[in-house]
Amino acid sequence: MPKLTLEDLKKLRDQKVAEMNQRDVENKQSQVIVGMGTCGIASGAKKTFDAFIDELAKENLTDVAVRQTGCMGLCHSEPTVEVVVPGMPRVIYGNVDCDTARKIVSEHLVGKRLVSDHVFDKPAADIIG
Repeated sequence: MPKLTLEDLKKLRDQKVAEMNQRDVENKQSQVIVGMGTCGIASGAKKTFDAFIDELAKENLTDVAVRQTGCMGLCHSEPTVEVVVPGMPRVIYGNVDCDTARKIVSEHLVGKRLVSDHVFDKPAADIIG
C-alpha cells in the first residue's frame, strides 16, 4: 500500500467532512432517507446511499440532507427511499438502484416532479395539508 502524503490526507479529510455535512439535517430544505435495515442493505441500499451523495455533489445541491433509517417494513421493494421536499408530498420510492437514485435527484429534487415509475407510497391528495 502506498504511503499517503500530507496533501492526500487533507483531501481525504475534506472529502469526509463534506460527506458528513451532507448527512446533517440542520439548515437543509429537503431530505433523502434511505432504508438501511438488513433487507435494504442486502438489496444494495449502501450503493444507493452513495449514489445519492455523489449525485447531489455533482449537482451542487447543498440544501439536501441524506440520512439513513432502519427497516421501513417494505422488504419486498428494497432498497426503499423516502424523499421529503417542501411543497410536495412525502414520497416513498421502491426498488431504488443507483440509476434510479440519480433520476430522483434530477427529476424530484431538482425538477420538482415525482419519478412515478418508482413511487411506492404517497399520501392521497385529499389528506395533504
